[in-house]
Amino acid sequence: MTNYNEESIRSLDWKEHIRLRPGMYIGKLGDGTSPDDGIYILIKEVIDNSIDEFVMGNGRSIELTIDETTVRVRDYGRGIPLGKLEDVVSKINTGAKYDSQAFKKSVGLNGVGLKAVNALSQTFEVKAFREGMTRSARFERGELIDSTQPESTALKQGTEVVFSPDPQIFRNYRFLDEYIERMLRFYAYLNTGLTIVFNGQKFVSEHGLKDLLEDQLDGPIVHPIVHLKGEDIEIALTHSDRSQSEQYHSFVNGQHTTQGGTHQAAFREALVKTLREFYNKNFEAADIRQSVVAAISLKVIEPVFESQTKTKLGSNEMGPGLVTVRTFVVDFVKTHLDNYLHREPDTAEAILRKILRAERERKDLAGIQKLARERAKKASLHNRKLRDCRVHYTDSKHERRLDTTLFITEGDSASGSITKSRDVNTQAVFSLKGKPLNCYGLSKKVVYENEEFNLLQSALDIEDGLETLRYNNVVVATDADVDGMHIRLLLLTFFLQFFPELVKEGHLHILQTPLFRVRNRKETRYCYSEEEKRAALLALGAKSEITRFKGLGEISPDEFKHFIGPEIRLEPVLLSKDQTIEQILEFYMGKNSPERQAYIIGNLRVEKDLIEEEVG
Repeated sequence: MTNYNEESIRSLDWKEHIRLRPGMYIGKLGDGTSPDDGIYILIKEVIDNSIDEFVMGNGRSIELTIDETTVRVRDYGRGIPLGKLEDVVSKINTGAKYDSQAFKKSVGLNGVGLKAVNALSQTFEVKAFREGMTRSARFERGELIDSTQPESTALKQGTEVVFSPDPQIFRNYRFLDEYIERMLRFYAYLNTGLTIVFNGQKFVSEHGLKDLLEDQLDGPIVHPIVHLKGEDIEIALTHSDRSQSEQYHSFVNGQHTTQGGTHQAAFREALVKTLREFYNKNFEAADIRQSVVAAISLKVIEPVFESQTKTKLGSNEMGPGLVTVRTFVVDFVKTHLDNYLHREPDTAEAILRKILRAERERKDLAGIQKLARERAKKASLHNRKLRDCRVHYTDSKHERRLDTTLFITEGDSASGSITKSRDVNTQAVFSLKGKPLNCYGLSKKVVYENEEFNLLQSALDIEDGLETLRYNNVVVATDADVDGMHIRLLLLTFFLQFFPELVKEGHLHILQTPLFRVRNRKETRYCYSEEEKRAALLALGAKSEITRFKGLGEISPDEFKHFIGPEIRLEPVLLSKDQTIEQILEFYMGKNSPERQAYIIGNLRVEKDLIEEEVG
């Protein structure tokens, strides 16, 4: 029996607590393969301070450079007061954000962000340039190593932060430019007039959220983008002519609230209420919101978020003593959207046609949907296609919610190995039966009529959008052979065809599993490529035993736990900016056989090429 006494009670200093419980400050850790992984939150925490300077009218540019593992952020704001330089980055509850006059509508409120970056970095250096003087302080894992005395400088006023995430905390991490560029584009959309330079690439926006929607749209739209701006609020919306799901991008004080919150809920309510009154008909809310693509940005005094990572707004008021967020948003939309529709009858007519079409589709699908839901409910009770986990993404109060994962596997042997190896708290397994249907060009009706798709949709709970998504990471886990690649392609087609936002928001991944096991009597290495195999042979000796894994089912559960545990390798599914989803699907899944055949032949790597590479 464990003793519980005075010796059991510990007091941690600020950096020890952050390093022991990093999830409280930056969400999940990750390795950089998801946009919400900790290394990106560290960058965001630093940039948020620079954004707040810009919002308060100080500095019109921010520079971000990343050299492998070292991040540098330089702004041209007011600069941290030199006498408080160390305190601002190393003392919890110290900062200017508590002074509502210095930062009226800022993102950072708790004086924690820079301290978390400092504590979770192997090296951290901050420099302040202010009123012709400069100072710097250097830390290692939150411990002050060196600081300078104030000295004169000719450099422009502002702040520079340089840090390297600690590999003891963030294991085998890598920065993906696609995620960083997306984050910076959003910063630019929300702060017109601001220029952000990332490794020489400029991000700037002239039309705010209208630019955001134009950048995010994939395919034709029903009507021109409606762009509405007011004091402390900006909205842009349209309806997709291709996707049937709702897509929202919501922001508070420049922070991307990926999980929505009170402002997003108020906007969805306001849209329904306004259009019902404008058309004088009590349409179903789902018909009004079907295919909507929208962005909303709100400025709130002292916002309350549901976590330090600020992904969901919890505030009910615009600020102390002000109206509620709901009232503010509903009143703005009701007035300005109604006025817009009266001024633009063509847009009003196009939206009406879209609602009526959604109504017809819903009624046509009503019977099928009811039967499909009943089948899904019965299946979840009587079969083992889904081996669920104990924590779900919708449990917003659970600190491990961002770690939830669903592995989609092929066959019983592979799903059995993963099931026996997984973390039952956060990892679930969905087992496919055979190859999925090629759904390219088919209507949403097939999702309900096809048992595999219906049960997969039900397991993810994404029928009505991502707000109810039960797993933060959706991982395709198939064999690295021809059949496995085909199944992978068919699943990607399914998600891109019917749930593209799942891919756009960075939830879909491919599980990387080793191709070879190289071992001698003392050591075992798992290799994911020919190059890694050659390196292992050099290290362990040419006489080492080599095993080639032909499928996931051949890997024992004891070995599999290494590949889906802390050392898991995930390859995110990223969309190219050069092609639309329609163009991608048409090329890979359409009827352009000669063009696709020429592409395959041109990119084919045959055994002869591999032998030449190995000899070289």
